[in-house]
Amino acid sequence: MVRVQEIPLDQIRRPLPRTNDQEKVKALMASIAEIGQQEPIDVLEVEGQYYGFSGCHRYEACQRLGQETILAKIRKAPKSVLKMHMA
Repeated sequence: MVRVQEIPLDQIRRPLPRTNDQEKVKALMASIAEIGQQEPIDVLEVEGQYYGFSGCHRYEACQRLGQETILAKIRKAPKSVLKMHMA
Protein backbone atom coordinates (compact mmCIF):
# COMPACT_ATOMS: atom_id res chain seq x y z
CA MET A 1 0.00 0.00 0.00
CA VAL A 2 1.33 3.43 -0.96
CA ARG A 3 0.35 6.71 0.65
CA VAL A 4 1.34 10.25 -0.28
CA GLN A 5 1.94 12.78 2.47
CA GLU A 6 4.28 15.50 3.71
CA ILE A 7 7.02 14.15 5.95
CA PRO A 8 9.83 15.99 7.79
CA LEU A 9 13.03 16.21 5.74
CA ASP A 10 15.12 15.46 8.82
CA GLN A 11 13.36 12.09 9.28
CA ILE A 12 14.48 10.76 5.89
CA ARG A 13 17.65 8.71 5.91
CA ARG A 14 19.64 8.78 2.66
CA PRO A 15 22.03 5.83 3.04
CA LEU A 16 23.57 5.96 -0.44
CA PRO A 17 25.77 9.01 -1.09
CA ARG A 18 25.06 10.77 -4.36
CA THR A 19 26.43 13.80 -6.12
CA ASN A 20 23.66 15.99 -7.52
CA ASP A 21 23.76 18.14 -10.64
CA GLN A 22 23.74 21.62 -9.07
CA GLU A 23 22.15 23.23 -12.15
CA LYS A 24 19.24 20.80 -11.88
CA VAL A 25 18.93 21.53 -8.14
CA LYS A 26 18.85 25.30 -8.83
CA ALA A 27 16.17 24.84 -11.51
CA LEU A 28 14.09 22.72 -9.13
CA MET A 29 14.51 25.30 -6.36
CA ALA A 30 13.11 27.99 -8.66
CA SER A 31 10.21 25.77 -9.73
CA ILE A 32 9.36 24.63 -6.19
CA ALA A 33 9.54 28.22 -4.90
CA GLU A 34 7.18 29.36 -7.66
CA ILE A 35 4.62 26.54 -7.98
CA GLY A 36 5.42 24.10 -5.18
CA GLN A 37 6.66 20.54 -5.35
CA GLN A 38 4.76 18.77 -8.13
CA GLU A 39 6.18 15.27 -7.95
CA PRO A 40 6.58 13.39 -4.64
CA ILE A 41 9.83 11.58 -3.90
CA ASP A 42 9.71 7.81 -3.28
CA VAL A 43 10.39 6.73 0.30
CA LEU A 44 10.51 3.31 1.96
CA GLU A 45 9.17 3.04 5.49
CA VAL A 46 10.90 0.25 7.38
CA GLU A 47 10.03 -0.25 11.05
CA GLY A 48 8.95 3.39 11.39
CA GLN A 49 12.07 4.82 9.71
CA TYR A 50 11.99 6.56 6.32
CA TYR A 51 14.63 5.78 3.68
CA GLY A 52 15.05 7.74 0.46
CA PHE A 53 16.89 6.38 -2.56
CA SER A 54 15.44 8.50 -5.38
CA GLY A 55 14.37 12.12 -5.68
CA CYS A 56 17.82 13.31 -4.63
CA HIS A 57 17.57 16.58 -6.56
CA ARG A 58 14.08 17.38 -5.20
CA TYR A 59 15.25 16.50 -1.69
CA GLU A 60 18.26 18.84 -1.91
CA ALA A 61 16.16 21.60 -3.50
CA CYS A 62 13.60 21.48 -0.68
CA GLN A 63 16.39 21.36 1.89
CA ARG A 64 18.14 24.41 0.40
CA LEU A 65 14.83 26.29 0.26
CA GLY A 66 14.57 25.81 4.02
CA GLN A 67 11.45 23.67 3.85
CA GLU A 68 10.81 21.46 6.85
CA THR A 69 8.77 18.85 4.98
CA ILE A 70 8.72 17.19 1.58
CA LEU A 71 5.91 15.52 -0.34
CA ALA A 72 6.64 11.79 -0.43
CA LYS A 73 5.12 8.62 -1.81
CA ILE A 74 5.61 6.23 1.11
CA ARG A 75 5.70 2.47 0.73
CA LYS A 76 5.96 0.24 3.81
CA ALA A 77 8.51 -2.50 3.40
CA PRO A 78 10.28 -5.17 5.46
CA LYS A 79 14.02 -5.06 6.19
CA SER A 80 14.64 -7.54 3.34
CA VAL A 81 13.47 -4.95 0.79
CA LEU A 82 15.67 -2.29 2.39
CA LYS A 83 18.67 -4.65 2.12
CA MET A 84 17.99 -5.10 -1.61
CA HIS A 85 18.11 -1.30 -2.10
CA MET A 86 21.39 -1.14 -0.20
CA ALA A 87 23.11 -3.86 -2.27
